[in-house]
Amino acid sequence: MRAVRFILAGAVLVMATSAAMAQKNDRNNNAYRYRWKDASGQSNFSDSLTSEALKAGYDVVNAQGTVVRHVDRQLTPDEKAAAKKLADQQAAAKALADQRQRDDAQMLNAYPTEQAFTAAKQSQVDNVHQAAETTRFSLQGQEKALADLLTRAGDLERAKQPVPPYLTTRIAEQRNTVSGLRATLQRQQAAEVTAKAAMAADIQRYRQLRAANANGGG
Repeated sequence: MRAVRFILAGAVLVMATSAAMAQKNDRNNNAYRYRWKDASGQSNFSDSLTSEALKAGYDVVNAQGTVVRHVDRQLTPDEKAAAKKLADQQAAAKALADQRQRDDAQMLNAYPTEQAFTAAKQSQVDNVHQAAETTRFSLQGQEKALADLLTRAGDLERAKQPVPPYLTTRIAEQRNTVSGLRATLQRQQAAEVTAKAAMAADIQRYRQLRAANANGGG
């Protein structure tokens, strides 16, 4: 029986010693969980994150010393603002590109042939041109009306007669009308030039997209 007790006591001692060594090894294995470099380039290790590690950026290291994750350093307020601005710009650019892609797909689906697409674009240009022509005709009529009013006022002045206030008012109003129509016509003429240029560019892009689809591209 004494021999059995000695054997059991020895087994317990071995198990306790093994457990203690395992705990020690676990502590040693888990001692260096975060690694970073200071300003001099020296590597530092810690089992918890420090303010220095956060500022410098750090690596998460496993028990075998292998880097499992890298975390960049904290950004300064100016760097954060710059990073946000860049991210916003990139997001806006992506949204624009995605919208352009959707528009292209819709265009190709709506107009299966270049002839149909060109006809639709030409109709848009024609509408702008017709609006300008309507303004031009109206301007001609208003300019004639202004000329008639000025002639009446001139005839009165040559006859040494006073120009009635109502006529002076009508002349001022008519001048404003003519001036407004002239400005409108200029805008419409500029819009027609822009519409023609856009039509040419759109037709060119339509051809490129059709060719890309025909060649199996996107």
